[in-house]
Amino acid sequence: MAARPDDDRRPPHDRGPGRRAARGEGDAAGEADLGDLVMRLARSLRRRGAEAMAPWDLSPHHGRALRVVAHHDRIRPGELAAHLRIAPRSVTDVVDALEGRGLVARGPDPTDRRATVITLTEAGARLVEEIGTARRADAEALFGRLPDADREALRRILATLDDEGDVRGG
Repeated sequence: MAARPDDDRRPPHDRGPGRRAARGEGDAAGEADLGDLVMRLARSLRRRGAEAMAPWDLSPHHGRALRVVAHHDRIRPGELAAHLRIAPRSVTDVVDALEGRGLVARGPDPTDRRATVITLTEAGARLVEEIGTARRADAEALFGRLPDADREALRRILATLDDEGDVRGG
């Protein structure tokens, strides 16, 4: 027996305009909710980022930490924690893992002998460059589907909406 076009075989809890909009299928006006679309794209970007870093057996979180350290040349653990938006005590595990792989090094802060700074090793700098190349290629594959004018408009819009302007690095 062929299904009729109006035959909805989805379970009852997965029917209705609210669920369709949450999946980006649209609302009564036929448009997906903008917030939902942005969240879907963010999830897709996180998944793609994790896949892009898989060859180096590096988590996205550790990759971001490396990019922050590279951006700042040298950084104190508390500052790194602020950029990663994690508790300062949690940054110790991140730095330990990266240091264990020879990607970062801890050293004395030249301006305060009581403080420690984190710097990239040569291996860490090479890895940041390799990952950056992979991320740029992936972004080009995703955003390259857009005409140049749309890409520039998207960049401008996202920069306008970005509320992290003072906490960058990755």
